[in-house]
Amino acid sequence: MLRVSVEGGGCSGFQYKFDIERAKAEDDLVIERDNAVVLVDPSSVPFLAGSEVDFVDDLIGASFRVVNPNATASCGCGTSFSI
Repeated sequence: MLRVSVEGGGCSGFQYKFDIERAKAEDDLVIERDNAVVLVDPSSVPFLAGSEVDFVDDLIGASFRVVNPNATASCGCGTSFSI
């Protein structure tokens, strides 16, 4: 399962963190679609509400991309944001 979380840091104030998990916590938000499972911890849910997570494989490499409607600004690399 893919865990997506938000933590303080990065050049814009908050940054996304991606981890692979074998088990979920009792209070995780679990999102399932097309055999993919994403886990979000309760403290990250408000920051990620309405967001889309996509896997992108292009010339500069493969990565997860978050399109977050709550972000008011983001850094050039797309891994940090502010609200």
